[in-house]
Parts: sequence; C-alpha cells; structure tokens
Amino acid sequence: MQNDKVIQSVSRSVEILKCFQDHEELGVTEISKIMGLHKSTAFGLIATLEVHRLLEKNQETGKYKLGLELFRLGTRVNSGLRNVGTPYLEKLVSLYGETVNLVVMDDTSVIYLEKVESSHSMRICTMVGGRLPIYCTAGGKSILANIPKAEADAVIERIDFKRFTDNTICDKDRLLQYLDHAKKKGYAEESEELELGLNCVAAPIFNHFGKAFAAISISGPTSRMTEDFHKRISVSLIGFTQEISRQMGYVKTLI
Repeated sequence: MQNDKVIQSVSRSVEILKCFQDHEELGVTEISKIMGLHKSTAFGLIATLEVHRLLEKNQETGKYKLGLELFRLGTRVNSGLRNVGTPYLEKLVSLYGETVNLVVMDDTSVIYLEKVESSHSMRICTMVGGRLPIYCTAGGKSILANIPKAEADAVIERIDFKRFTDNTICDKDRLLQYLDHAKKKGYAEESEELELGLNCVAAPIFNHFGKAFAAISISGPTSRMTEDFHKRISVSLIGFTQEISRQMGYVKTLI
C-alpha cells in the first residue's frame, strides 16, 4: 500500500484477518505462506490478534478462526440503516413471499447487510456479509444508477467484468444505457445475469446528501418472478425505500 502514513504491522494484521475470507480455519504456517511472512513474524501478529479476541484458537486443531469480537463489532456496521430497514424487509416478505435483502455499495461490489428468508422451500440463498459484483445485481445497479454520474463512471472504469451467464452485461456502454433506464423507472432488475433461474428487483435508498448508498432487493426463481410480479413488487419497493430514505435524513422530494 503506497502511503507513508500506513503502519506496516497494522496493515499486515488486517491482511491476516482477510485471509479467513475463504478459509474457516488456518494454521500459523498456512497464514505465513499466504502472507509471504516469516513464521515468527506471522505468529507475533496472530498472537496479538488473539489477545484482542479478533482471532480465536481451536485447541483441538491448533488452528485459528475469526473471533467473536469481530462479529460484535460487525453488528455495529450501518446499525442505523439495519434498524430502520429490517421491519420493511419483513413487510415485503409477508407481502410477496420471496427473499428480501438489504445491500450497501462497496466500490465495485455490493455487500449483503441483512436479509429475511422466503417461506418457500425453493428460495434464493444469499448470505449476510456476502459480496457480489455491482454490475450484475439488481441492488447494485439500482445504487449505481442513482449516484453522481462522474462517480458512477469512475466505478464502472474499475469494474473487472466477468460473464456469469449469457445474460450478464459485460459492456460498459450497455451498462450505462441500462442505468439510465433504471434511474427513470426508479428501480432496477436482474434477470438471470448472475445465475440461471434467478430473478431480482431492487430500489435504492438515499442518504441525507441525496445520494444512493444502499438498496432493498427481492429475489426469487424465474418461474415465480414474472413480469407482472416485477411490476407489483416495484411499487412496494419504491414506496418502502422512499420511507427509509426519509428516515435516514433525505428530505428532498422523491419522485
């Protein structure tokens, strides 16, 4: 990281925590190899993280896992938005019976902050804390369509486009065209762009600066998410996200 204010030991500690994104448990040797650090250096950093309960040691395997202190701190992230938004997620599930998600923008991705599951046996499995590309999710596109154009252009320039299905938009011009369309409608859709058989509709949430930063999405199997169903969902989504936006301090008249 090219920044003379960055403290190397802190930066390394953060990178050690990130090693657990794809691993439930890791040993000191494994972490040192991933990080390219001497084993003794890695052990010192790991021991410090353990003292602060950011890592926990499994006494049976001798390996480490993320600690409960991280979870406790994580629950405080966007707690205001979660507290305001969750009742609306529950209302939407009761109205439409499909899985409802609350997502926030994080550069070229969206992170799933909260969700309420569908009661159907056949439902979409998203994960709280999970991260997905902004350009092929309804939530991501609804946010991207409602931030300042210069900021949206900069985000799009950083996207590493990957084709997940034949329906994935992997062209910048096509994406910009779709975002313009979504902004005019007030909501965005995703039809089997990320996964075959999956459909999604989302509307943006605005902060007190009038900029979209989050969204609520409703996801379900293509067999149930018909065009007529999309239209009915979108009306409730826009109404609820406008109410949340007002509670988050957005006072401008929403259209």
